[in-house]
Amino acid sequence: MRWNPIPIPIRWPFRGATLKARLLGLLLPGMALALAVGLWLTRQQAEQAADAAYDRSLFGAIKGLDLSVSTASGGLSVEQPYALFEFFQLAGDGPVHYRVATDNGLVEIGSPDLPLPPPTLALKAGEPVFYDARYFGEAVRVGAYQRPLDPPVGDARTVLIQVAEGTVARERFTRAFVRQALWRDASLLGLLALAVMGVSAWALRPVQRLVDATRDRTAEDLRPLPAEDLPADLQPLVATINAQLARTGALVTQRRQFVDDASHQLRTPLTTLRAQLDYALREPDPQRVHEALQALSRELDHATRATQQLLVLARADAGRLVREPFDLGELAREVALTLLPQARAAGLDFGVEAPESGAAVALGDRVQLREALMNLAHNALVHGRAGGQVTVEAHAVADGGWSLGVVDDGPGLDPAVARRLGERFVKGRGSRGSGLGLSIARAVIERHGGTLTMQPGHDGTGLRVTLNGAGVPVHEESP
Repeated sequence: MRWNPIPIPIRWPFRGATLKARLLGLLLPGMALALAVGLWLTRQQAEQAADAAYDRSLFGAIKGLDLSVSTASGGLSVEQPYALFEFFQLAGDGPVHYRVATDNGLVEIGSPDLPLPPPTLALKAGEPVFYDARYFGEAVRVGAYQRPLDPPVGDARTVLIQVAEGTVARERFTRAFVRQALWRDASLLGLLALAVMGVSAWALRPVQRLVDATRDRTAEDLRPLPAEDLPADLQPLVATINAQLARTGALVTQRRQFVDDASHQLRTPLTTLRAQLDYALREPDPQRVHEALQALSRELDHATRATQQLLVLARADAGRLVREPFDLGELAREVALTLLPQARAAGLDFGVEAPESGAAVALGDRVQLREALMNLAHNALVHGRAGGQVTVEAHAVADGGWSLGVVDDGPGLDPAVARRLGERFVKGRGSRGSGLGLSIARAVIERHGGTLTMQPGHDGTGLRVTLNGAGVPVHEESP
């Protein structure tokens, strides 16, 4: 049994949000985290400052108590400084405990069970140490001071003096200090949020101007967006949009011109068909009716071909290009066989110059290339010399490209038409075509990344029109 996990879609939390909301959503958590870390550091500093201040007071009490220790009587006596302890209790806001003891444990004055320094704090003579402890369930701060006895009392050589006070006062000080820092940081965070909102609103004003300028436009307005006074990082975006607008405008103009020209090209044969049909219906002479029907058939063929060419041209402009391997020789022979009846009817020497099957294979859209080559060959058959020669060519080029073309020995192309190579609905004088053949061929080969070229035919006479598929992969095999 195969287990297929169910994909869980992950939604970006800022999807669809405004830029201002994204800025706030990204910056505020980071700033809040930074302020929280700062607040924690502030608390640590406040605790250190409180400990330093209150420990200094503890040490003052220890020194005052040390001055009251006497060994003049041969023993150890302590004159308790009640006034000092009362003042210290008022300043520390709580009870004060003390202990004076010798190192041999025989003399102990004050609170005998006051906690000793932890093992991690090594007592050194003349150096006070401070530590936190608990005394009767209450948190206390203890200061300890050890010094030699001079003179010694029996076998006792040192005396230990301890003073402890509750931590209520210093904790109250720390909380007050942290509370002030919290209000300060919260106010700063609010000011930063307002500043980010204000700065983002000011920074996004150019974008809003673009939005307003675009929203107020009509659907036909494809003028470039104004790029002056825009930030440098927005100008590439506007330039890209303007380039797309230019391409869209050119496409719209081309489509509009195509529709106008196509309607004209179809309106003329339809009008002619209508006139010839009306003439045939009114004509009583059967012979003239037959002649009118023949003319009607020829005009219908012309209208049908024009319609087919228009459809092919529209497909070449907007259709999907399907690249697949195809045989150059087979394509050329297929086009020649399709047009062979028309060539024979015109009395033309119609031939093919192409490699054998399988000798040259190219990559491209075979259907569109067939239509392009078909149009070139049809033009040569229609406009070539009566009784002349027309040859369909296909070659593989050594640099990896290929070519498809048609050569004839006719009168060549009208110079006025040659200057407008590939433009739609451009045709020579006396032509009954629609002027779309070369346009279709050029549109197809340009979509393949190639070019359409025209040059004189054999011996400088006639015309050779070639589709050059430069850069399209081709391979040749020895026959």
